[in-house]
Amino acid sequence: MRTLHLYLALAFGLPFVLAGITGVALAWMPELDGTLNPGLMRVPGRTAPLPAPGPLAERAALMLAQDARYGKPTGLQLPEEPDGVIVASYRTAKPASSTALAVTRQVMVDPVTLTVLGERNWGEFGLSRPLLTSTLFHLHRYLFAGEAGKTVMGVAGLALALVAAVGIALWWPRATWNAFVKSFAIAGHWRTLRFHYSFHRSAGMIAAPVLLVLGFSGLYFNLPDWVRPAVAAVATVTPPAKPKNAGKTGTDIGAAQAVAAAQAYNPAGRVSRIGLPAGPRAPYEIRMRQPGEVRKGDGNTRLFIDAYTGRLVGVRDPLRAPAGDTFLNWQYPLHTGEAFGTPGRLLISVAGITPLAFMVTGLVLWLSRRRRRAAVAQPAPASSPLETLHKA
Repeated sequence: MRTLHLYLALAFGLPFVLAGITGVALAWMPELDGTLNPGLMRVPGRTAPLPAPGPLAERAALMLAQDARYGKPTGLQLPEEPDGVIVASYRTAKPASSTALAVTRQVMVDPVTLTVLGERNWGEFGLSRPLLTSTLFHLHRYLFAGEAGKTVMGVAGLALALVAAVGIALWWPRATWNAFVKSFAIAGHWRTLRFHYSFHRSAGMIAAPVLLVLGFSGLYFNLPDWVRPAVAAVATVTPPAKPKNAGKTGTDIGAAQAVAAAQAYNPAGRVSRIGLPAGPRAPYEIRMRQPGEVRKGDGNTRLFIDAYTGRLVGVRDPLRAPAGDTFLNWQYPLHTGEAFGTPGRLLISVAGITPLAFMVTGLVLWLSRRRRRAAVAQPAPASSPLETLHKA
């Protein structure tokens, strides 16, 4: 178990550290993005209530579609606060290779005046203010290496979960109160091996449950086909396929009517995103957040509205989901910490720093052991004839 713990950490230490450090910032991504880009993601000073989501979305989509610079978007993210903006998304061409990253064009629109505030390419590397959060996110999830990087980080998530689980087993003290208390003690000067060992063991045990959850959820996000069958083996999981329109032709009902149909089914939900039909079989996808959902922000409720009849053709309701879906729905709020509000996000931020601390202390301990073993294995120097005679 110690060998497994060591070599998994050595093999995936750098991805662990990179994911942890970027995760600290991403736990606060909406606030960070708004602070970095106040003229792009905010309309300063606006406090009046926003227009109704359905008509607002339809007006914005129509305005963009009639402008030759933009065209019809594939999705709209609606503002949550009065000073927020509409973010219109445009799919780009599929990457030519598995290492290329898909880029989404984002156009920001004032929800009242429908003035275009600016745009950026989400998925493009850059250290400018508009691209910084995109860079952090795609390093965190893709290593800026497309599907290949996504797979690497998914496997790293599995490795992190294993390292944390094995670390708990290695920490486990004898079944006495004194042994239990001692297992959490950190002793010695920070330069001594005693300090590095006690810190790695004690702080590692405190952080291990959080890191285990982060590793498993990271595996699920990047490699869901590895996780869903395992969860489905013990609990009900809804197939991920999206519903289709009942027919293939007709007149598009428009975003306003689609949102109205969704709100008629669930009047308490706040509309957060609207997926516009990308083809003749694609329905409108209305995303909501209902009161009581564990996921904050955009929520996790999805209603699919036939683009020609306005009928409800599918629902993903996290408040009425089967056990397997509920377990999977909890993974994102746990991963970001938002399941437990600000304290949860602070906990995730602290946990994001721990892989770096454990890599430093772990390397110190490992290298010191290697030096000791090398010293023991080194043969003693041969004595000269004069030294042999003197000893005799």
